Amino acid sequence: MKSNSGRNLKLGILIVSGLIVFTLGVYFIGNKQNLFGDSILVSSVFKNVNGLQSGNNVRYSGVNVGTVKNIKFLNDTAICVDMLINRETGSLIKFNSLATINSDGLVGSMVLNILPPDKAPSRTIEEGDTLASLSQIATADMLNTLNKTNENAALLTEDLLKITNSINAGEGVLGDLLKDEGLAKNIQESAENLNRTTNSAKAGLAKLNGILNTIDYENSVAGLLLSDSTAQKSFSTIIEDLQATSLQIKEISAGLGQFSNTLNSEKGALNYVVKDTSFVNHLDQSMQNIEEATFRFNENMEALKHNILFRGYFRKQERQKARMKKENQ
Repeated sequence: MKSNSGRNLKLGILIVSGLIVFTLGVYFIGNKQNLFGDSILVSSVFKNVNGLQSGNNVRYSGVNVGTVKNIKFLNDTAICVDMLINRETGSLIKFNSLATINSDGLVGSMVLNILPPDKAPSRTIEEGDTLASLSQIATADMLNTLNKTNENAALLTEDLLKITNSINAGEGVLGDLLKDEGLAKNIQESAENLNRTTNSAKAGLAKLNGILNTIDYENSVAGLLLSDSTAQKSFSTIIEDLQATSLQIKEISAGLGQFSNTLNSEKGALNYVVKDTSFVNHLDQSMQNIEEATFRFNENMEALKHNILFRGYFRKQERQKARMKKENQ
């Protein structure tokens, strides 16, 4: 009888201990899953949950504030995630916050992160609100992109290797540059000439700047032309007049050339004077006769001065000339 009582006591203690452990486990698990706390239900819609499961943590600014309650399909491109958020912490979360799914470390479980808003905050979340979601690039997508990048890098490396081999073999322009010393020397000389030309251009510009700096824009003609619109118009008018005068001079020159051609022609007077020797002889004889007549006329006038009839007249003329000369002096 005593042995049965001891056995029953041990069984009762074992059962009570099991109930206590079970109750504590349910309490701690339920407390972790916000089953017994005061919480609010909010949702967010994603295109891809990236392996998120019910019971995963919900974090706000890196702090656990709730758990994922349920995940359900709305359609083939929308998945609704229900979250239980601690009411006390929910009073700090704004309605325009963003929900995103990330991994907890490199190989950890997935967590749902709530990001504080960058723009002006709005009201706090309430029961039944739906937060906007932000889709992150999945690891598989990153691996696929990295794989394509590696393939492209391999192709690029292969092409670069072909180009390098062609250059080393002396093919193409780059190959000629590397192998042909004469071409390289010509290019070097061209570069030196270009450098000298550039230096000359710089020196010319420096001199031009010096000339421009010495111009008195307030008192010089250049300043007047640059600043005075009336002077600019006058200068333009002068240029136009010079152009018109140039055209007139050109026309006059053409007329003179035609006149000269006419004089030099066989029927012209100048050609007759220059080429007809008999006319020249007659002209020479006429000039001699004129000189001889002039000489005799002077002798006759001198004889008249000594003639008693005209002597008084000539003396009177001489006295008048002397008087006028003295008055002028």
